[in-house]
Amino acid sequence: MKIGTNSLLLVGCGKMGSALLRGWLSAGLAPDQVTVLDPNPSDWLRELEAIGLHLNIDVDPAPSVAVIAVKPQVLAKAIPGLRDFGGGGTLFVSIAAGASMSAFENLLGPNTPVVRTMPNTPAAVGAGMTALVPNLHASPDQVSLADMLMRAVGETVRLDDEPQMHAVTAISGSGPAYVFALTEALARAGTELGLRDDIAQKLSSAMVCGSGKLMDSSTETPAELRVQVTSPNGTTAAGLEKLQAKDAGIDQLILETAQAAFNRSVELSQEAR
Repeated sequence: MKIGTNSLLLVGCGKMGSALLRGWLSAGLAPDQVTVLDPNPSDWLRELEAIGLHLNIDVDPAPSVAVIAVKPQVLAKAIPGLRDFGGGGTLFVSIAAGASMSAFENLLGPNTPVVRTMPNTPAAVGAGMTALVPNLHASPDQVSLADMLMRAVGETVRLDDEPQMHAVTAISGSGPAYVFALTEALARAGTELGLRDDIAQKLSSAMVCGSGKLMDSSTETPAELRVQVTSPNGTTAAGLEKLQAKDAGIDQLILETAQAAFNRSVELSQEAR
């Protein structure tokens, strides 16, 4: 993995920052090319420090890229120390949910190249989905660099504009929780139908994981896969008839769920200004 002439700076190394760092190191980035700033470094970071990673030291020269992996509420405290890197030379890649690119430009300078990203929690196992959108100051090479960094933990898509991040948050950002909730609901249904709790939980979890793998490996659409498993007048058809009821089925429920998450994302972005 090549990141440019200078090093990579990672600001914040919690769950998502650690997942990214693991992905980069697995892709061939040398520990001595990375500087991590984190107020509570883990034992794992200490171990990496022993083999070359730079931990909580002054960064000089300016890094090629700074990945900001802190919570939005501490962004204003974390960024001012990096102001010298703003203005053009260093690419800033943000995974701070809800933090707009204008917030970075205000803190770092109006000409600072920024790529805003929204990964999701499956990134922790290398199966994430990350949406990216650059500001006007990020060059094509810098956007490609940001894309490469995020592909270390899964797949990526590039958005047309920043407001689409609210929809991304509602679908792929919050989506894993919806899937977990569905898995819980299926397990509860299993116990209501007479299964032991442990069996119901195992059946529902394995079914969701297996269906995801099937969907990922198949060239067919989810709709086509659904049709294949649905025999006319069979048990699946009977269940789907209830699940897909026109006015009170899953389509309407998911739309309302996503709309609520979308609205909250808009509210949080306004509060962060």
